[in-house]
Amino acid sequence: MKYSYIARQPILNKEKQTVGYELLFRDGPQNTFPEIDPEQATSRLLSDHFLSTHYEALGDKLGFVNFPYQSLINRVPTLFPSGNLVVEILEDCAPTAELLEAVKEMAKLGYKIALDDFIPSKEWKAFLPYISIIKFDIRQVSIEKAAMFIMRLSGTNIEFIAEKVETYEEFEQARTAGFQYFQGYFFSKPEMITRKSLEPSFMAVVQLITEISKENINYAAIESLISKDVTLSYKLLSFVNASSIVRTKIHSFKQALVYLGEDKLRKFISLVAIASTQNSKPDYLYGLSIQRARYCELVGAKLDQKLESGQAFLTGMFSLLDSLLDRPLEQIVEEISVDDSVKDAIISHQGALGDILALTVAYEKAEWDEVNGYCNKLALDQETLSECYDESVKWTAELLSVKTN
Repeated sequence: MKYSYIARQPILNKEKQTVGYELLFRDGPQNTFPEIDPEQATSRLLSDHFLSTHYEALGDKLGFVNFPYQSLINRVPTLFPSGNLVVEILEDCAPTAELLEAVKEMAKLGYKIALDDFIPSKEWKAFLPYISIIKFDIRQVSIEKAAMFIMRLSGTNIEFIAEKVETYEEFEQARTAGFQYFQGYFFSKPEMITRKSLEPSFMAVVQLITEISKENINYAAIESLISKDVTLSYKLLSFVNASSIVRTKIHSFKQALVYLGEDKLRKFISLVAIASTQNSKPDYLYGLSIQRARYCELVGAKLDQKLESGQAFLTGMFSLLDSLLDRPLEQIVEEISVDDSVKDAIISHQGALGDILALTVAYEKAEWDEVNGYCNKLALDQETLSECYDESVKWTAELLSVKTN
C-alpha cells in the first residue's frame, strides 16, 4: 500500500513570518490506515517523506509531526534529528506514566514536545515541565479560556500556538491573549477591502506573467517590459549573475534573457511577482502563490484534456491576488489581460482550470474527501497528486533560495 497524501500547513509568528510547518500524512481520502498499523504507517511515512522532500523543503523551519501513542512509547521520534522536529502528542493519547517517561527522555535528548489540540486537565500537569509548546484549537477552547491558562503558565518557558485561526480579527485576538504562534488560513484571506490601484511595477509583473504563459514566448515584449522598470531590471541582472551557469557578468537584458532560457525566465518572473506586493504580507503567502501556480501547472499537464500551456500556472498564481492586494478578485481580473477561462476558474472555479484550482486548495488544507472527489472527476490517481505536490514544494523552495534583492 503506497501512502500518497502529504500536505503541509504553515505556522506563523506575531509578525506573520513562517516559523514552521505541520506535516500532515494520510493514506488516502478516508483519513485512515485500513491495511496497516497506525504506528507502522507513521514510521514509514516519516522515513519516506520527512527525511526526503519535506525535510529538504523545511530549510531552517520547524517541522511539526503528529505521533500516535505507541510511536511515542517506542521513541520513534528519536530516529529523526532533533534540530527542526517538533514532536506533537495527539489529543487522543492518554497521559500515562509510561508516556511521561518517554516524554522526559525525549525532552532530555533535546526534542521539542508539543501538546496538540490541548484541553487543560490536572492529568497533564506532570508533563508540563517537559513541554515546549501547547496548541489550542480555538474552535474547541475559546481564546478567552486559553488566555486564562496562558496567564497561569506565564512563569514557564512554554509557548502557545492558536490553531484554526481563520480571520484577521481572530489573529489579533489570539495575539493579544498571549499566543506566540498561529496556524490557520487567516493569512490567505484579504485583510481589508481598499480601493488601492495596481501600481505600475506590479502591473508590469502581471503583464510579464501573461507573456510567459504563452505557447511561444515573445522575448522582445519581455525585454521591453523589463527595460521600463528599474527594479525589475536590477532584479533580473542580479538573478542571472547569481546563477551557476553564468561564467562572466551579464550587462544587457537581451543577454540575460538568452542565458536564462524559458524555464529560468519563468522562475525569475514568478519570484519577482511575489516580491512586488506589500511588505506587510505574510512571507508564506508569496511562496504559496508560486507553489500553487507550479502545482496547478503540473496537475494540468497530467490531464487527458488538452489545456493551453501556462494557463494552469496563471490560474494558480493569480488565485491569491485578492490577499496580496487587499481587493476583490472580481475587480483585479478585470484590470489584467488574461483568458476568460482563467478568469472563470479564479472567480468561480469553473471549467477544467477551476477544478484544478479547487483540487489544489483542498490539497493545501488537507481536505482529503474533497481531494478524492476531484481525483475522480479529473481521472487522476493519488500517487500523481503526491508527486506533483512534492515537486511544487521543492521547486518553490529552490526558487526562494535565490537572492534577488
